[in-house]
Amino acid sequence: MKLSIVATLYQSAPYIEDFYRRAKAVAEQHAGDSYEIILVNDGSPDTSLELAVNLSNLDSHVVVLDLSRNFGHHKAMMTGLAHSSGNQVFLIDSDLEEEPEWLPEFHATLVSEKSDVVYGIQSKRKGGKVEQLSGLMFYRLFRALTGIEQPDNIVTARLMSRRYVDSLLMHQERELNIGGLWVITGFKQTAFEIKKHSTSPTTYSLRKKISHLVNAVTSFSSLPLVFTFYSGLIISASAVVFILYLISNYFFIATPPSGYTSLIASVWLSSGLIIFFVGIQGIYISKIFIEIKQRPYTIVRHTYSTKTKRSIESESTE
Repeated sequence: MKLSIVATLYQSAPYIEDFYRRAKAVAEQHAGDSYEIILVNDGSPDTSLELAVNLSNLDSHVVVLDLSRNFGHHKAMMTGLAHSSGNQVFLIDSDLEEEPEWLPEFHATLVSEKSDVVYGIQSKRKGGKVEQLSGLMFYRLFRALTGIEQPDNIVTARLMSRRYVDSLLMHQERELNIGGLWVITGFKQTAFEIKKHSTSPTTYSLRKKISHLVNAVTSFSSLPLVFTFYSGLIISASAVVFILYLISNYFFIATPPSGYTSLIASVWLSSGLIIFFVGIQGIYISKIFIEIKQRPYTIVRHTYSTKTKRSIESESTE
C-alpha cells in the first residue's frame, strides 16, 4: 500500500527540515519504502523552495511542486492532492502545529471505523479570545447560511482513501473553499480530537478572514440572493402600508405630514439597502465571470523529483 503525505509551504523555512525528518520516520513506519512526500511551494517569499529542493535531491521520496506564484492555501492543497498517487493520502500543514505522528492513530481509526476520511478537530481552538471568537462566528455563520454541517475547529490534518481523494478532485470550481468541499464530497468521515500547537503566527488577517467567509458562503449557497428578494418584498410592503397611512391621514385628519429628518433617513436607508443588495448580486456575478473562463486554479512552474529525473515546466493543474 502506497502512502502520500501532502503539505504546502508558505514562510515554512524554519520548519521544513524538522517536518521532513518526522514525516519520513512516520511514513517508513507506516508504509515501508512505498511512500512519497509532496511539498507544494505556494509562492513562499523565504527560502522554503531552496530547502525543499535540497531535500528532493537527497531523497527520491520527496517531490516538490513549485507554483508560479502565491495562489492561496486551499488551491495549493488541491494541487498537491492532484499530484498524489498513494492509496492513502495524509494531508497536513508543514509548520508543525499539526503533528506527523498523528498518522498511526488516524490510520487505526480509519480501519476500525471503516471510514474513508479521518480528520482532526481541536477540542479547544488555539489562540486568544479574538481568534476563538472569530472562529466560532465563522463556523456558525457558514452552517447557517449554507446548510453544510462543517464541524467546528476543523484542521488541515486528515487521512483519506484514494477513492475519496479522486472524488474530491472532481470538483472543478476556480474560487474554491476546501472546507466545504471536504464535507459535500461525502463518504464516511470520522473526527479525531487533537491538540493543535502554536508554532507560527497566523497569516490570516481580519480582512482575509472576512473575505474567506464571503467566498465560503457564496460558493455553497444562494441564500443571500433569496434574502435580498424577501428583504425587498418586506420593504415594498412596508412602503405601501406607509403610503396608505399618509393618504388616510391626509383625507381624515387633514394634518399634512412633516419631518425632513425622517424623509432623509428613509432615503438614506433605502439607498444603503439598494447598494448592499446590488453588491451581493455583484459577488455572484463575479463568481460566474471567474468560473466561466475556466482558467487553471494553479500553475506549476517546476516539479522537482530525483525519481523522475526531470523538471516539468509550465504544467497547469485544472
